[in-house]
Amino acid sequence: MKNVYTVRQVNSYIKNMFTQDFMLNRIYVKGEISNCKYHTSGHIYFSLKDESGTIACVMFAGQRAGLSFRLCGGQQVIVLGSVSVYERDGKYQLYAREIVLDGAGALYEKFEALKRELSEMGMFAEEYKRPIPRYIQTLGIVTAPTGAAVRDIINIASRRCPCVQLILYPAQVQGEGAAESIVKGIKALEKYGVDVMIVGRGGGSIEDLWAFNEEIVARAIFECSIPVISAVGHETDTTIADFAADLRAPTPSAAAELAVYDLREVRERIISCKEALFRQMNGRIDTARSTLERLRMRLNYAHPRQKLNENRQYAAELENRIRTGMKDRLVREKHRMSLLAEKLKGVSPLEKLCQGYSYTQTSDGVNVRSTAQAEPGMELEIYVSDGKIYAEVKGEETWERQRKKKIWK
Repeated sequence: MKNVYTVRQVNSYIKNMFTQDFMLNRIYVKGEISNCKYHTSGHIYFSLKDESGTIACVMFAGQRAGLSFRLCGGQQVIVLGSVSVYERDGKYQLYAREIVLDGAGALYEKFEALKRELSEMGMFAEEYKRPIPRYIQTLGIVTAPTGAAVRDIINIASRRCPCVQLILYPAQVQGEGAAESIVKGIKALEKYGVDVMIVGRGGGSIEDLWAFNEEIVARAIFECSIPVISAVGHETDTTIADFAADLRAPTPSAAAELAVYDLREVRERIISCKEALFRQMNGRIDTARSTLERLRMRLNYAHPRQKLNENRQYAAELENRIRTGMKDRLVREKHRMSLLAEKLKGVSPLEKLCQGYSYTQTSDGVNVRSTAQAEPGMELEIYVSDGKIYAEVKGEETWERQRKKKIWK
């Protein structure tokens, strides 16, 4: 087979064709950045795309000295470079030497520069952010009098709380003079004295939203004495006004929800608070009643009357115990006395006298126990069971003498 070439030869031939093309050696290509990657080696790999196609691009580390911004997806740029073939992959790509922002990209660079400047001045600092009042009476709106934004704000605010008064300043939000119109609206509503202010508009391109990226608008928002909610474009749109405002809302509808309280939620909260208050009051009352009952019982227990009754009962018990003890003691003593009486009875002189015995003593009270004590003519007192006998001694005789008389007889 004739005229057979290797892949390398074909790629080299095509690359040589690109190299010999003067236009491809120095060409300006306009497009949108996508798939941007910063390699650790310092090279930047990205793609340029438009509505019809995509081209691969690379900027080597040695060419990055002239790049004044950081590439990121979505930027509109103009790339100066050359188109050549990467022989290993057999693909052509644009080798970038210079990259500048174009159109919206230039605006984006201006946006970033102003953002850095105002941030360094402290206009975006959190300590300057004012809280949004929870319950308001008047809501100021700075936006176009026609369009979806104002309609959304009116519908949401009317649905959430019809009693909130809406005051619209019909500002120009796009084109020449828009920034000045927005500033006038902010100052007019501030002078009127609304409670909260919404500054915004519907979505659009960066050019359409640029009035909200002007420094005079940011300063007017920052210097406003009334809390400002920014509501510019859609959720993905970000403007300088968003950073300067006290609160950023992703959409005008969300701004209305943040500014105007929901009357239904307030009513439900009032009902919930009322029920909670009743529960707490009932709980406090029940607790107080229990405490009062406990204190009443303690008071009754510690009352002097209770102590007196207890002492009376204790005294009664002691009295019963004393009576019982005395009764038992009397019974025991009576029994013991009976025993002693019986014993005493056995040794009682009276008993002896009742048995026929007598007791004799002199008139001086000396007991006469022996005949030797009796002398003739002595007066004696003889005690018998029923009385006393006075006698006079006629004589005396001992038992021994009497026994002897008997023996003699």
